[in-house]
Amino acid sequence: MTDDDILLTIVDGDRKFEAGDLLVGSFAIPRADELGVKRAELSIVWHTSGKGDEDFGVHKLFNYNSEGNDAVSLGRRRDFRTRLPAGPLSYDGIAVKIHWCVRLRIIMLRGRQRVFDEPFWLGHVARAQLAQAPPSLDDSQELSL
Repeated sequence: MTDDDILLTIVDGDRKFEAGDLLVGSFAIPRADELGVKRAELSIVWHTSGKGDEDFGVHKLFNYNSEGNDAVSLGRRRDFRTRLPAGPLSYDGIAVKIHWCVRLRIIMLRGRQRVFDEPFWLGHVARAQLAQAPPSLDDSQELSL
């Protein structure tokens, strides 16, 4: 299974959202039967990266089975929507970053799995910047008090 086998979209083109906004999208696996897809899990998740322990949280989880009483066709487009939470907000820090994404996990008949992520940005937190050191004085400059 390759990226070309999955159609995963977020409706809002710029992928920038505020807390409380409605996140809308869809996915399809056109060749699901041919590829032996047993189940798909679509989740809205956040995770951290950077220094220290990585954290992970699930905002919303949708399950789709191709077998059993609740079976659906995974080759057909499946829409999803969820109201986004108040946090944690996306953050592009120096030591820690907080990422949000729509994650599609595909489980195959033989137990193999593939994960596909579509990132988006939640909130308006300014990007962190390194503080600049004050300019140094050279011999020709005086320090006035």
